[in-house]
Amino acid sequence: LRGKDLQPIEAPSIRDVKVKAGQPLTFTATFETLPPVDPGDYRGLTLRRTSVELTETSVSEALEQLRQSAAQAEPIEGRGVEQGDIVTVSLERRILAQPAMEGATGTKEPEHHESVEVEVGSPDNPPGFAEHLLGLNARDVTSFTLTYPEDHAVKEMSRAEVSYSLTVKAVHRRVLPSLDDEFARSIGTYESLTALSDQVRSDLAKQAEREADRRTRDDLLTQLAARVTVDVPDALVNRELDRRVEHFVTHLINQRIDPRSANVDWDAFRTEQREAAIDTVRSSLVLDEIARQEKLDVNPSELEEEVARQAERSGKTVPATRALLEKEGGAGILAVGLRREKAIKLVIENAKIVNA
Repeated sequence: LRGKDLQPIEAPSIRDVKVKAGQPLTFTATFETLPPVDPGDYRGLTLRRTSVELTETSVSEALEQLRQSAAQAEPIEGRGVEQGDIVTVSLERRILAQPAMEGATGTKEPEHHESVEVEVGSPDNPPGFAEHLLGLNARDVTSFTLTYPEDHAVKEMSRAEVSYSLTVKAVHRRVLPSLDDEFARSIGTYESLTALSDQVRSDLAKQAEREADRRTRDDLLTQLAARVTVDVPDALVNRELDRRVEHFVTHLINQRIDPRSANVDWDAFRTEQREAAIDTVRSSLVLDEIARQEKLDVNPSELEEEVARQAERSGKTVPATRALLEKEGGAGILAVGLRREKAIKLVIENAKIVNA
């Protein structure tokens, strides 16, 4: 394969193997190869970059978010649940009907959850859920059924009918701290509210810069993807779809949601992601060709630095992270990703950046 400069995408399918004493071994190997890619003129591209604008309103909103996160929960007695209260409940949840899942009619067993905290008025609650808590007191029991709206954020729950049975275990109200120097000192090494405000302003500016960089990068990848006009191999598209599924599963787990009981139509998810996956494969092919033409490579020290960064993010030791990568064949994938990042950096450094 190296002699003929062929790059198989997956392991070949071997057939017609012929073995005879004193004769050469012969066989037929069938495999899919990377399509030829012409990156065109990639130096001097025009890329858009969003102008970074930071207002005092943004700073005030960020400070208020810090204040909200520092709120204390104070037990309530003698009155029912009101807007803004935090209600701790144990509940049973059962899906009665799920039209978006092609007529699925509920679950075999209801879901049971203990000590669930519900903030009345939070947009994260199921639509209409918190309204059924208003006026309740600790130890009250209630049951109700909700119909999710057609435009619900989780498509699988569109028009779903769900029954809830719950017991109120405790009710608390949020007590917000004053936005002053004492508050600033309580959340960090800040001497005053002014110092905290300055830090928030700096953090927001850096965040805005990162977002502007991300959009410029997205513009670059979109332009590069458009340069591939041939069909890309299904094997690469499926590999990218697998990566997206894995990423989404990880996101669910981080949100403490069991992917097996999330009622996600994984086939529909892959179908929805297919066009984006094709564009990702196209841009990756162009980046790989740019890296080849520019003779970009990743040296061992750069690879080791990336392993250390991954170890820090995951909370594992560097040797453990390295061993896991080697076991799963991830070291090669890591090197490919770093090489593509070098290609992106090269193209952006030679591009004309215009403010959008």
